[in-house]
Amino acid sequence: MPARSSTIVTALTAAAVVAIGFLGYQASASAPADLRPHHKSGGTAGKHPAQPGSGTKKHRPAAPPVPEASGTGKRIVYALGAKRVWLVGADGTASRTFTVAPSPVSPPMGTYAVTSRSVSVTGSDGIAIEHVVRFAGVDGVVIGFSAAVDGSSPNPDASQHTGGIRESRADGNAMWGFAVNGTKVVVVA
Repeated sequence: MPARSSTIVTALTAAAVVAIGFLGYQASASAPADLRPHHKSGGTAGKHPAQPGSGTKKHRPAAPPVPEASGTGKRIVYALGAKRVWLVGADGTASRTFTVAPSPVSPPMGTYAVTSRSVSVTGSDGIAIEHVVRFAGVDGVVIGFSAAVDGSSPNPDASQHTGGIRESRADGNAMWGFAVNGTKVVVVA
């Protein structure tokens, strides 16, 4: 009987090692590119990680600068044409910039202020949304930033008059922390 129990323990240990290896591979494959280990090219992948300054690391392009005609001080800048938002601190430096999916109804260019916020509601498209930051209204349509709880992007139907400017959940979380009531919102071309 002792030989049999040792065989079972060995088999269970081997299965656990395989399962851990598989889960580690899955975690590594789903990690953001900037968190994955970088390897030198030329057939040595996996043997020698890239050294800092070795030229093998891919650099992200620089973030677009804050539009010049967007004022000063702490503000949210929304560029209609670029479909981009900047969260700008009091010193004029953007702490974050990201693209958004605009709504069918856009606010006119100008300066606004955050008027209300909601942690979670159902959007006019029927999708559960969170971190809603409202700042304008056009012909009875409320305009604001929000993120879909399911991570989806809207399929804006131009015939529907909705004002939800959709952002990713991570960007919505950053917006929520930045945009308290009264925060200036500047809409530029």
